[in-house]
Amino acid sequence: MAELAFSASDLAQVRFAVSPMWEVGTSFRLLRSGTAHPVHRTWAEQVRPRLAPAGLERGWLAELVPSWGYVPDFLNPAPTGPAPTLDQELAAIRATPAYRLRQDLDRLQQEQGRLGPRSRSLYAEPRSCLLRVTEEIETYWELALAPYWARILAVLDADLFHRARQVAEHGTGQLLNDLHPSVSWDDNALQLAYRKRALPRQTAGAGLLLIPSAFTTPGPLTRVTWPEPPQLAYPARGVGSLWEPRPATGTDALAAVLGRSRTLLLGELEIPASTTDLAHRTGLSPAGVSQSLTALRAAGLVSAHRAGRSVLYARTAAAESLLAAACP
Repeated sequence: MAELAFSASDLAQVRFAVSPMWEVGTSFRLLRSGTAHPVHRTWAEQVRPRLAPAGLERGWLAELVPSWGYVPDFLNPAPTGPAPTLDQELAAIRATPAYRLRQDLDRLQQEQGRLGPRSRSLYAEPRSCLLRVTEEIETYWELALAPYWARILAVLDADLFHRARQVAEHGTGQLLNDLHPSVSWDDNALQLAYRKRALPRQTAGAGLLLIPSAFTTPGPLTRVTWPEPPQLAYPARGVGSLWEPRPATGTDALAAVLGRSRTLLLGELEIPASTTDLAHRTGLSPAGVSQSLTALRAAGLVSAHRAGRSVLYARTAAAESLLAAACP
């Protein structure tokens, strides 16, 4: 068991953030495992076939995010606000000092026994290679997470709302005790049951950064890099229902506003799909699907994401809210 001591000042600096990069690393590791995850099976079956054509199975992430153990800390820069964008986090990665990057790669080599050829290139030429790493992360994001981000973010935001209410009603101690069965708060210290490395406050920054995650399973993950605050990524509440089907039934009222075809397409976009897929599934002509998607995208109800030679369309958070209101 590892313990992270807290002063009154540390406790006052406990905060939350949603981090796209934590979802990148943990989801990529899950996909690489090849296992049929009980919660994320539906998502993984849709995404795995997209990785090989994009060269991601043997790319930079494949070397930097091993199937077990340590992931270089520079891939998870400390969020400066509650909800950094992916672009902001990628900019922070590109700004990683060379000495810190090499420290991370030294530890990766120590734990894994070797560095892959790309990791060795990154060690030798950090500036130019970091650009290529972040370009690959952007590709992975578009294929694996961007089409689903509205749904994932809704779960993470709901977790934050619950935690904020918990602090208001019961205090920070109750919050920390309720994050995960392996995490507990006792005698001014946070205890992590399954962490092997020690957590002396002298090697960590002030406070604590709590990050709800959809793909951090089965237990919390930590990132400790002085002088930044220690990060604790924990499984968000409600992840078990993340991929459950949400049939859009009783959409007559919505069809009267949007039209039957556009409402039908929104319902079908329970799973991100291409124009061709939607035409096959709905019986609409490809031209009609394309025209409706253009209108839905202009209205902010659909987003488009490049996946190789095709484009995947997905419902936005606004569309999810609209369907929920029309089909209670």
